[in-house]
Amino acid sequence: MKNRLPALRADRKWSQNELAARLDVSRQTINAIEKGRYDPSLPLAFKIARLFKLAIEDIFKD
Repeated sequence: MKNRLPALRADRKWSQNELAARLDVSRQTINAIEKGRYDPSLPLAFKIARLFKLAIEDIFKD
């Protein structure tokens, strides 16, 4: 699954560690999501969307 996490994170000047801390996940989880090796659970996807104030569909693409 493709996503806009790296760009959204860069817009806010957040490191992977900062984003991970805000979402209460590991940096490795953020890295795996950004590289498309891991699809987040639905609760995590909602948490990400709320953090960036976007719809899930605006962050994640099939």
